[in-house]
Amino acid sequence: MPRSDVTRRQLLEIAAVTGGALVGGQLMPGASSPAAAQGYRSAPAPLDVVLRVNGAEHRLALDARTTLLDALREHLHLTGSKKGCGLGQCGACTVLMDGKRVKSCLNLAALVEGREITTIEGLAQGDQLHPLQAAFIERDAFQCGYCTSGQIMAGVACINEGHANSPEEIREWMSGNLCRCGAYDHIVAAIRDAAAVTGSTRGG
Repeated sequence: MPRSDVTRRQLLEIAAVTGGALVGGQLMPGASSPAAAQGYRSAPAPLDVVLRVNGAEHRLALDARTTLLDALREHLHLTGSKKGCGLGQCGACTVLMDGKRVKSCLNLAALVEGREITTIEGLAQGDQLHPLQAAFIERDAFQCGYCTSGQIMAGVACINEGHANSPEEIREWMSGNLCRCGAYDHIVAAIRDAAAVTGSTRGG
């Protein structure tokens, strides 16, 4: 099914119906699936999706249910964005979309065509680290490292939004990103350092 023939509503209906069929089949193996009842007797044809990631365009054939996170990790092999809760609660999958932070596990890849996606792999300029990446190293702002890419992407947005004017403000605006290791003090310090370098504080 070509991408141009699918509306947003149709895409969501396909995702809902086929997803429901999988769940229904697991819970009631003998029952006829909702998908079959609506004529979806097999998996829908993949959609042609063009994603613009880190300045480059990628043409992919994706299942309608593919999240942006899975497209990045499984199809583009950009594994810096991590799978955590899958519910948008931990922030490990945070990326930038048109400069704004988003949880990539909550966005369908087919619905973000035309948007500029930036992942942790796209922050550095060659060998030159982004100021926040350098600050994370200097401040030892990570331990196991699993949440680090999401923390950095959210931190970049926090700075760009002008919400890095105090430790309290940073903590509030970074509250959607969890660190199981509890490195919050170091993360806050790294964001403060990077904000000072970039001058991205209110009135700075």
